[in-house]
Amino acid sequence: MRWRELIVKAIPFLVSFITTGRLHGLGVGSTLGQVDEAIHCKFIDDACRSGLSLRRDYGFFEFSFNPGPEWVMANCSIQLHRLASGGSMRREWRKSMRVDFPQYLAWDELRDALSKTPEAPTMKVTDQGGFLEYRAAAADTNVSAIVNDDHEERGRSLGHGDVWSVSMWAAAPTQ
Repeated sequence: MRWRELIVKAIPFLVSFITTGRLHGLGVGSTLGQVDEAIHCKFIDDACRSGLSLRRDYGFFEFSFNPGPEWVMANCSIQLHRLASGGSMRREWRKSMRVDFPQYLAWDELRDALSKTPEAPTMKVTDQGGFLEYRAAAADTNVSAIVNDDHEERGRSLGHGDVWSVSMWAAAPTQ
Protein backbone atom coordinates (compact mmCIF):
# COMPACT_ATOMS: atom_id res chain seq x y z
CA MET A 1 0.00 0.00 0.00
CA ARG A 2 1.39 3.39 -1.00
CA TRP A 3 1.27 6.31 1.44
CA ARG A 4 -1.25 8.16 -0.76
CA GLU A 5 -3.70 5.32 -0.20
CA LEU A 6 -3.58 5.61 3.59
CA ILE A 7 -6.57 7.16 5.32
CA VAL A 8 -5.93 9.04 8.56
CA LYS A 9 -8.63 8.92 11.25
CA ALA A 10 -9.97 12.19 12.66
CA ILE A 11 -8.59 11.82 16.21
CA PRO A 12 -4.88 11.47 15.23
CA PHE A 13 -5.36 14.22 12.64
CA LEU A 14 -6.82 16.61 15.24
CA VAL A 15 -4.18 15.68 17.84
CA SER A 16 -1.52 16.63 15.29
CA PHE A 17 -3.38 19.85 14.45
CA ILE A 18 -3.59 20.83 18.13
CA THR A 19 -0.01 19.85 19.05
CA THR A 20 1.75 21.26 15.97
CA GLY A 21 -0.53 24.10 14.86
CA ARG A 22 -0.33 22.66 11.34
CA LEU A 23 -2.81 21.11 8.93
CA HIS A 24 -1.50 19.20 5.89
CA GLY A 25 1.77 21.12 6.30
CA LEU A 26 0.02 24.48 6.52
CA GLY A 27 0.14 26.84 9.46
CA VAL A 28 -0.25 30.46 10.42
CA GLY A 29 1.78 32.45 7.91
CA SER A 30 1.26 30.02 4.99
CA THR A 31 0.38 31.76 1.74
CA LEU A 32 -2.81 31.33 -0.26
CA GLY A 33 -0.70 29.64 -2.95
CA GLN A 34 0.54 27.08 -0.43
CA VAL A 35 -3.05 26.39 0.62
CA ASP A 36 -4.00 25.90 -3.04
CA GLU A 37 -1.19 23.35 -3.40
CA ALA A 38 -2.11 21.43 -0.22
CA ILE A 39 -5.92 21.41 -0.14
CA HIS A 40 -7.77 19.76 -3.03
CA CYS A 41 -11.46 20.30 -2.24
CA LYS A 42 -14.15 22.65 -3.55
CA PHE A 43 -14.26 26.06 -1.87
CA ILE A 44 -15.88 29.46 -1.82
CA ASP A 45 -13.83 32.64 -1.38
CA ASP A 46 -15.38 35.50 0.57
CA ALA A 47 -13.30 38.69 0.30
CA CYS A 48 -14.32 41.66 2.40
CA ARG A 49 -15.13 44.77 0.37
CA SER A 50 -12.23 46.73 1.84
CA GLY A 51 -9.75 44.07 0.73
CA LEU A 52 -8.44 43.68 4.27
CA SER A 53 -9.32 40.01 4.66
CA LEU A 54 -10.19 36.88 2.73
CA ARG A 55 -12.08 33.88 4.04
CA ARG A 56 -11.85 30.58 2.17
CA ASP A 57 -14.61 28.13 3.06
CA TYR A 58 -14.16 24.43 2.23
CA GLY A 59 -17.43 23.39 3.86
CA PHE A 60 -16.29 22.38 7.32
CA PHE A 61 -12.76 23.78 7.03
CA GLU A 62 -12.27 27.55 6.91
CA PHE A 63 -9.12 29.59 6.43
CA SER A 64 -8.82 33.34 6.93
CA PHE A 65 -6.09 35.39 5.30
CA ASN A 66 -4.59 38.83 5.78
CA PRO A 67 -3.35 40.88 2.79
CA GLY A 68 0.22 41.75 1.92
CA PRO A 69 2.40 41.02 -1.08
CA GLU A 70 0.53 37.68 -0.89
CA TRP A 71 -2.50 36.60 1.13
CA VAL A 72 -1.17 35.07 4.37
CA MET A 73 -3.08 32.63 6.59
CA ALA A 74 -4.14 34.18 9.90
CA ASN A 75 -6.30 31.30 11.15
CA CYS A 76 -7.83 27.95 10.34
CA SER A 77 -10.98 26.49 11.81
CA ILE A 78 -12.35 22.96 11.52
CA GLN A 79 -16.12 23.36 11.94
CA LEU A 80 -17.00 19.81 13.00
CA HIS A 81 -20.59 20.80 13.88
CA ARG A 82 -21.31 21.08 10.14
CA LEU A 83 -20.85 17.31 9.80
CA ALA A 84 -23.73 16.42 12.14
CA SER A 85 -26.38 16.87 9.46
CA GLY A 86 -24.65 14.39 7.15
CA GLY A 87 -24.06 15.36 3.55
CA SER A 88 -21.09 15.08 1.25
CA MET A 89 -18.44 17.14 3.08
CA ARG A 90 -17.02 14.15 4.98
CA ARG A 91 -16.84 12.02 1.83
CA GLU A 92 -15.15 14.76 -0.20
CA TRP A 93 -12.52 15.39 2.48
CA ARG A 94 -11.89 11.64 2.84
CA LYS A 95 -11.49 11.17 -0.91
CA SER A 96 -9.47 14.31 -1.63
CA MET A 97 -7.48 14.80 1.58
CA ARG A 98 -7.31 11.21 2.95
CA VAL A 99 -8.77 12.06 6.37
CA ASP A 100 -11.84 10.23 7.70
CA PHE A 101 -14.10 12.33 9.94
CA PRO A 102 -17.09 10.88 11.81
CA GLN A 103 -20.49 12.52 11.85
CA TYR A 104 -19.92 13.36 15.55
CA LEU A 105 -16.68 13.56 17.51
CA ALA A 106 -16.76 13.30 21.32
CA TRP A 107 -14.45 15.62 23.26
CA ASP A 108 -13.72 12.79 25.73
CA GLU A 109 -12.14 10.75 22.91
CA LEU A 110 -10.04 13.67 21.65
CA ARG A 111 -9.03 14.69 25.18
CA ASP A 112 -8.02 11.07 25.96
CA ALA A 113 -5.81 10.95 22.85
CA LEU A 114 -4.26 14.32 23.74
CA SER A 115 -3.51 13.10 27.29
CA LYS A 116 -1.40 10.29 25.78
CA THR A 117 0.60 12.71 23.62
CA PRO A 118 3.72 14.08 25.35
CA GLU A 119 3.86 17.26 23.23
CA ALA A 120 0.18 18.13 23.78
CA PRO A 121 -0.34 21.61 25.20
CA THR A 122 -2.05 22.25 28.51
CA MET A 123 -5.50 23.55 27.71
CA LYS A 124 -7.35 26.00 29.94
CA VAL A 125 -11.13 25.59 30.02
CA THR A 126 -13.59 28.50 29.96
CA ASP A 127 -17.39 28.31 30.12
CA GLN A 128 -18.84 30.10 27.09
CA GLY A 129 -22.54 29.67 27.97
CA GLY A 130 -23.68 26.47 26.27
CA PHE A 131 -20.14 25.70 25.14
CA LEU A 132 -16.82 24.99 26.82
CA GLU A 133 -13.67 26.39 25.25
CA TYR A 134 -10.40 24.52 25.77
CA ARG A 135 -7.57 26.89 24.79
CA ALA A 136 -3.79 26.65 24.63
CA ALA A 137 -1.50 29.57 23.85
CA ALA A 138 1.98 29.26 22.38
CA ALA A 139 4.59 31.77 21.26
CA ASP A 140 3.43 31.78 17.63
CA THR A 141 0.12 29.89 17.40
CA ASN A 142 -2.92 29.55 19.65
CA VAL A 143 -5.30 26.59 19.45
CA SER A 144 -8.74 25.95 20.89
CA ALA A 145 -11.45 23.33 20.90
CA ILE A 146 -15.06 24.40 21.41
CA VAL A 147 -17.24 21.68 22.96
CA ASN A 148 -21.03 21.54 23.05
CA ASP A 149 -22.12 21.80 26.70
CA ASP A 150 -25.88 21.74 26.28
CA HIS A 151 -27.82 18.60 27.11
CA GLU A 152 -29.25 17.80 23.70
CA GLU A 153 -29.02 14.34 22.19
CA ARG A 154 -27.26 13.71 18.90
CA GLY A 155 -29.38 14.11 15.81
CA ARG A 156 -29.09 16.64 13.00
CA SER A 157 -26.99 18.63 15.45
CA LEU A 158 -24.36 17.77 18.03
CA GLY A 159 -25.04 16.17 21.36
CA HIS A 160 -23.66 16.99 24.79
CA GLY A 161 -19.85 16.71 24.88
CA ASP A 162 -19.33 16.71 21.11
CA VAL A 163 -16.62 18.91 19.57
CA TRP A 164 -18.11 21.95 17.82
CA SER A 165 -14.87 23.22 16.28
CA VAL A 166 -11.09 23.16 16.56
CA SER A 167 -9.16 26.28 15.56
CA MET A 168 -5.69 27.76 15.32
CA TRP A 169 -4.76 31.40 14.92
CA ALA A 170 -1.75 33.66 15.10
CA ALA A 171 -0.59 34.65 18.56
CA ALA A 172 0.36 37.99 16.97
CA PRO A 173 -0.98 39.61 13.78
CA THR A 174 0.42 38.08 10.57
CA GLN A 175 2.02 40.29 7.94
